[in-house]
Amino acid sequence: FLFPATYQVHKNTDERAIVQMMLKLFAQVATPELREKAQARGLTVREWTTMASLIEKEAAVAEERPIIAGVLYNRLKLGMPLQVDATILYALGGHKEKVYYKDLEVNSPYNTYKHTGLPPGPIASPGEDSLRAVLEPASHNYLYYVARKNGTHEFTATLAEHNAAIKRNEQ
Repeated sequence: FLFPATYQVHKNTDERAIVQMMLKLFAQVATPELREKAQARGLTVREWTTMASLIEKEAAVAEERPIIAGVLYNRLKLGMPLQVDATILYALGGHKEKVYYKDLEVNSPYNTYKHTGLPPGPIASPGEDSLRAVLEPASHNYLYYVARKNGTHEFTATLAEHNAAIKRNEQ
């Protein structure tokens, strides 16, 4: 719930004041209207922020945020694991260029390959675009996406299409 933004702080500003500034801005961005939209989708503020944090970490291109949100909703609706690589990196405690199969075995409630549903909390501080994407997801039949070298994603509906996309986009 610490909103990511640029803040002006003085060298004498303590940590508590900085956290308060970040919480205050989150409250301003997460307006009552947006909170009502989250509630209408059956999401608590924590769940809304958690899902937005996944999108924040997965999407490098703003236009893809609603598409990724749609993928996550489609997976949730089917009871599929979310399989978000960013949650694995969070569980491992750091960034890696590539997530390997052995990494998917990490024992953590944040492992969205092992556990269905949302992780227990946010993995990052989502910005406004990610918060809005959760509330206004794209409607489509995609269940999968693969990162391209340019930071965009290729979206697919079937596992066979996904596996082909992986081969096309291997780095």
